[in-house]
Amino acid sequence: MPMEKTFNPAEAEARISKLWLDAKVGAAGANAKPGAEAFSIMIPPPNVTGSLHMGHAFNNTLQDILIRWHRMQGHDTLWQPGTDHAGIATQMVTEREMAKAGNMTRREMGREAFTLKVWEQKKASRGTIIGQLQRLGASCDWDREAFTMSGAPGAPAGEEGNFHDAVIKVFVDMYNKGLIYRGKRLVNWDPHFETAISDLEVENIEVKGHMWHFKYRLAGGETYEYVEKDAEGAVTFRETRDYISIATTRPETMLGDGAVAVHPSDERYAPIVGKMVHLPLCDRLIPIITDEYPDPTFGSGAVKITGAHDFNDYQVAKRAGLPMYRLMDTQGKMRADGAAYDVCVARAREIAAGSPTDENEVDALNLVPEKYRGLDRFEARKLVIADINAAGLAVTVMVSEIDEETHSEHLRLVPVVEDKLIMQPHGDRSKVVIEPMLTDQWFVDTAKIVEPALEAVRSGRTRIMPESGEKTYFHWLENIEPWCISRQLWWGHQIPVWYGPDVIDKKFDLSNLSKAFCAATAEEAFEQAANYYEECDAEYGPFFFECNDKQEALDFNSRIADHRGTFALYRDPDVLDTWFSSGLWPIGTLGWPEQTPELQKYFPTSVLVTGADIIFFWVARMMMMQLAVVEDIPFHTVYLHGLVRDAKGKKMSKSLGNVVDPLEVIDEYGADALRFANAAMASLGGVLKFDPQRIAGYRNFGTKLWNACRFAEMNQVWEGHATQSAPPTAKATANRWIIGETARAAAEVQQALSEFRFDFAADTLYKFVWGKVCDWYVEFAKPLFDGEDAAETRQTMAWVLDQSMILLHPFMPFLTEDLWGNTGSRAKLLVHTDWPVLGDLSDAKADAEMGFVTDLIDEIRSARAQVHVPAGLKIDLVAMSLSDEARAAWTRNEALIKRLARVEGFTEGAAPKGSITLGAPGASFAIPLAGLIDIAEEKARLKKSLEKLAKEIGGLKGRLNNPNFAASAPEDVVEEAKANLAAREDEAGKLEAAMKRLAELG
Repeated sequence: MPMEKTFNPAEAEARISKLWLDAKVGAAGANAKPGAEAFSIMIPPPNVTGSLHMGHAFNNTLQDILIRWHRMQGHDTLWQPGTDHAGIATQMVTEREMAKAGNMTRREMGREAFTLKVWEQKKASRGTIIGQLQRLGASCDWDREAFTMSGAPGAPAGEEGNFHDAVIKVFVDMYNKGLIYRGKRLVNWDPHFETAISDLEVENIEVKGHMWHFKYRLAGGETYEYVEKDAEGAVTFRETRDYISIATTRPETMLGDGAVAVHPSDERYAPIVGKMVHLPLCDRLIPIITDEYPDPTFGSGAVKITGAHDFNDYQVAKRAGLPMYRLMDTQGKMRADGAAYDVCVARAREIAAGSPTDENEVDALNLVPEKYRGLDRFEARKLVIADINAAGLAVTVMVSEIDEETHSEHLRLVPVVEDKLIMQPHGDRSKVVIEPMLTDQWFVDTAKIVEPALEAVRSGRTRIMPESGEKTYFHWLENIEPWCISRQLWWGHQIPVWYGPDVIDKKFDLSNLSKAFCAATAEEAFEQAANYYEECDAEYGPFFFECNDKQEALDFNSRIADHRGTFALYRDPDVLDTWFSSGLWPIGTLGWPEQTPELQKYFPTSVLVTGADIIFFWVARMMMMQLAVVEDIPFHTVYLHGLVRDAKGKKMSKSLGNVVDPLEVIDEYGADALRFANAAMASLGGVLKFDPQRIAGYRNFGTKLWNACRFAEMNQVWEGHATQSAPPTAKATANRWIIGETARAAAEVQQALSEFRFDFAADTLYKFVWGKVCDWYVEFAKPLFDGEDAAETRQTMAWVLDQSMILLHPFMPFLTEDLWGNTGSRAKLLVHTDWPVLGDLSDAKADAEMGFVTDLIDEIRSARAQVHVPAGLKIDLVAMSLSDEARAAWTRNEALIKRLARVEGFTEGAAPKGSITLGAPGASFAIPLAGLIDIAEEKARLKKSLEKLAKEIGGLKGRLNNPNFAASAPEDVVEEAKANLAAREDEAGKLEAAMKRLAELG
């Protein structure tokens, strides 16, 4: 059946994708040779509710190229697919869909019923991202699709697996080794989802804000001399003050201040360091302390310290041993719980005076005055500001006002409020302002597990590419903080810890369930509890059952305190951070803790391809977790890439309107064009600029190969053809040349891929397939089809096009697989065809002759274009000198050169007047231009163009050489300026070469 005139991606991709899926071409070990080495990649699991974006398309293209390449080499490959349960995102989507349907809220329906709803949402959403990856051509082992919640309690049929068991086992093991603990720390708190979130889930957005300046008066009416000096030490300002001035962008947090801090070197406040100040609006005194954190040159140089609501203040408070009072509840409202304010503040004064306490008591004290309790934090801010102003505690300035009626001048004191752009943290999904909050959380003591992860990269067991990624990796791990692994959600791996009453003097403390039992199941936790209480020689033998929450357990236990019998434990309601479970992705997807054949074969994995932006959040954590759990690295190589940006290097965002949907690109141009563009822009460590115009060019590239195969079909190349690994024996120069070029291209692609230079491989393939095969060789073959070398040429063309399809397959799998099935007899699908190992097939004589031909044609075409010889005109060519080799090459290929370069007459001799000269290996030629162009007019045109370019180049150089521009302009603007300069300098170089040619004419 004849080939179609054009390749139809929409039809072919669906058909070929089904063919691959039905044949399970990506199954682990498919096409593996006996005893072959293993090559495995774990897909960075996309969110189960997500959809394909440009980052996914780029990342998965590179993985698929590697997998297809290794599979065709006969390696035992596994590309492990799967999705992440994405705690916050999936819970958000589910609650949104429930609201649309008019369902009960999750709190109304309860945890168990809600998690069943989430499982339903997971099932409905899962197919979206998987189907889109398949549209891209991802050749994963789809039968092994993993999920980070497989096998969890309540999982419906079809969600079997042991990933949940592996996660729980790791938590329990690490807890028992002292690597996991519970404590109070400051976290990013999302008031919408009512959970802690990671730094990765925080977007810092520049917004218009304000800086308010307040007075904290010294206790006992004390005063001091406030003195400001200039750089030379001369006094510039002096006054007697009874206050210290602070500035804040969040006035509502002052209610929880524990101190005012100044820098030790700040002489202005030396007289009052150690003294106490009245905390405005609060019946408390707080100290003035010194710390390295305050900047004496910024604002007043004095900083209020609210340890429970600011990350910098938290560190100061820890260093100074200050109590940290939490002001807000989980919804971002001012606290309304606990004892009355006067009771709490009285206890806070005792603590300030040195009364012993602990962090739990401090956290329980609600120091929010009664009038602010229960208010939203931003409403409370307004009221606090008004009350500060009313109390005369705002720093003020005198302003002059003119009465409109009397035109008299009045002086008035107004509070100092600066308009200020501030970086405000927002939840990336909730879009609400994040509140730093001191809460009880579970942590991994990363300091105890970080060293093996550092050593693995230092020693080279794991290689990070590019090398700049290593610096980032080392910096983060060498300065690592404890890892908060708990989230206040219902969707996720619930913390495997149960709480019961502690024992004090052989009696149960039923009012405070503080004794923790960590176990994989409730039954095991109950067994631990029984053993503990027996060892404590408690007054009665307990029987246990599990309550739904802490309050239910407290209520139950309070009712049975007077008799022997049952009492309740409750399970920690939090779930594990998704990074904790995805940190086990390499071993968890291979069946660990069972010692499965897959685990033995494919772990450690070969390569991780992922974004540089999650090197801390995922890469480093996988390194730490695998080394802590199985004492081995998770992968040998980490390939890091940057964000995919638009054609100008700007970050894609909806607000800028420059987001590119890869599915729309596939719809318009086909998956192969998108994939090839992804490979072409994958420069190691470079900026990833996605230019839709290049996509059209790569679609045309695919069309070029399709047309070459159709040309071959029309010339009976495919008749009786079967796949041949070795090239045919060739006599014709053009055939010997293209065989050598094919082997050279195969070697370059092999080398590039082995070094993860996808861009080099794509560039080689583009130049070889389009330039050498489809342009030159197809033209060279035309006359050969009519001569004595016809049979040889058909065999050579079939072999060369086969090799082109094979080499291109990892990059453009749909087009090449379709061509493969339409051209000859094939023993296997292209996806399982052997990768070429050709060696050196070059022929020096053929290379020299065809090099002469191609160079000469290129030189003639270039010269014509530079001086604007109309494309339709034929020229004369004069050979000024010819070596014996060049003369022989010209003689054998004269007709071909004349046809392709549009040459009419050929003579030998001196260059006629009004000619331009050009060279080729062993020869020099002249092109007479008399009568072809207006030389004076062409010179004038080139001169005008060069003058315009000179101005543009000068302007761009001026900008780039300006230190202020380089320092202040956004990175993408600087890069765009550099690219524009390079493009204009290149264009100027070409025009100058044309001017030199015309100068030869006199």
